[in-house]
Amino acid sequence: MLSRIESVYPTLRPSEQKLAEFARDRPAEIITLSMSDLAERASVSQATIARFCQAVGCSGFREFKIKLAQAVGGGAPFVHQDVTAGETPAGIIGKVFDRALTNLMQVRNALSSTAVERAVSLLATARRIEFYGAGNSGIVAADLQHKFFRLGLATVAYNDPHVYNMSALTLGRGDVVMAISNSGRTHDILEAAENARSVGAAVVALTHSNSPLARLATVALLADVSENSDLYTPMTSRLTHLTIGDVLAVGVALRRGPEIAKVLTRAKTAVLSRRR
Repeated sequence: MLSRIESVYPTLRPSEQKLAEFARDRPAEIITLSMSDLAERASVSQATIARFCQAVGCSGFREFKIKLAQAVGGGAPFVHQDVTAGETPAGIIGKVFDRALTNLMQVRNALSSTAVERAVSLLATARRIEFYGAGNSGIVAADLQHKFFRLGLATVAYNDPHVYNMSALTLGRGDVVMAISNSGRTHDILEAAENARSVGAAVVALTHSNSPLARLATVALLADVSENSDLYTPMTSRLTHLTIGDVLAVGVALRRGPEIAKVLTRAKTAVLSRRR
């Protein structure tokens, strides 16, 4: 149900989007509320709740609460939303791989080549590139920085919000921040992006469509994966962001031309010299 809410969000009316955001952020609370209580808590009308329930494929508020309760129930779904308690190893393999492959294909088909082209142009000519991410996205930021520094670019990755918010203000025109956030609503990342834009740096965002970060970025690369925001271990969003990072790294390598081969050769030689 939470995935369904996320997927229909762009098609909803503003009042229904307000309710969708409430449901996404406080699903467990909704389960305990009557329709009138929810209308008051979310500051929407009961008619809006009824329309919203139909929009997400439910016959009414009661069915919506039942499906929402199933989505936020304890156990295995908090680790992976398709896996059920008592799942066999074969089932785990199939469901984890199937969801990852499905989401990668969805993002592949929806990813804007125009946005990728703009991002590659900014990154290939950047004076300095800084990668920002919080939590799980911080791990992605570190991985992408590792890809780009081997291309001979001045890069750094930060996952401490105090550090990347200060660092963003030291940048200028010709510098690029790559801000990574699946939700696109993390306060610290938004503040860092605003700081970077305020001093003339460009911001390339890996994020969800219709998010504050997507609207704030110079270029937004959108990965709308159907991942439950209540999961303890984000999986598919991480994989899609890493794959988009690979796309950008290859694009930048091609854009920078033959001289990049010499840089990569030296890096490869350094690695091979450390093997027995």
